[in-house]
Amino acid sequence: MTTSLRPFGRALCAMVTPFAPSGELDVDGARTLARHLVDEGCDGLVLNGTSGESPTTTDAEKTVLVEAVCAEVGDRAHIVAGVGSADTRHTLALARAAEHAGAHGLLVVTPYYSRPPQADVEAHFLRIADAVGVPLMLYDIPARTGTRIEPATLIRLAAHPRVAAVKDCAYDLAGSSKVIARTSLAYYSGCEELNLPLYAVGGAGFVSTVANVAPGPLRAVLDAYDRGADSPADGAYGTDGRAGSVRAHQRVLPLAEAMMASGLPGAVSAKALLGRLGLPGGTVREPLRPAGRGAVDGLLEVYGELMGAAVR
Repeated sequence: MTTSLRPFGRALCAMVTPFAPSGELDVDGARTLARHLVDEGCDGLVLNGTSGESPTTTDAEKTVLVEAVCAEVGDRAHIVAGVGSADTRHTLALARAAEHAGAHGLLVVTPYYSRPPQADVEAHFLRIADAVGVPLMLYDIPARTGTRIEPATLIRLAAHPRVAAVKDCAYDLAGSSKVIARTSLAYYSGCEELNLPLYAVGGAGFVSTVANVAPGPLRAVLDAYDRGADSPADGAYGTDGRAGSVRAHQRVLPLAEAMMASGLPGAVSAKALLGRLGLPGGTVREPLRPAGRGAVDGLLEVYGELMGAAVR
């Protein structure tokens, strides 16, 4: 399952963190959801990221979640733990705790709010890479952090043996292509609309919030592309080679737009759908608030169109 080109697998879900009605961490729900996602085709799970509501979970909860999911599916999927913060010392503590809890890799976001210059961004990532024994996936999402990991910085960081991958939300396909061509970094799309374009220029796969509710259709895009242009139609979603991968990608886009670009945070829309699908998700923590009835009904309609079945 692991290769130098895909160190964390290919189809990764940015898993939500299930909470009980009381607002506490739902460990049993997390185990159930993780098992479901792997059964449905995810070969990697990213925990304690943005979709996992990491800003509102405690360090202890983050560790418990990693331990529980590793124990449940760690022999069948790559478990990547989000450890990013705005503070290098705190990030180091989270990284060591996640590694000790059994994580196979670490997702490390650019330090946010303080907007450090590129030399400081590079030094931050190197501090984490030097302190742990598991590979890192760097998270480039300047719209949230305020700071880009510039392609030149990524090319230098790629020389470190534990800097293995990038979760790419920079919306710069040319820059990403440049880094892919000049390094061995595995590029994972963090934006569903770019899953296929990035894969086509040498990306490794995706890390997707939408995969919480539609892992099969998302993975079908990559499966079809990998089968090539001349293979016959097969698979649960009827995709056939490169042309089929485009059709599969286009079918997924309305749900991705509804979940990620409709004004609702991904954690809110994913949990709203999970609840209606009978899967663990639970509430969200403030400042987030649950989706309203109208929003949920709209999400269900788009989801049903993709999956070919009405959901109530």
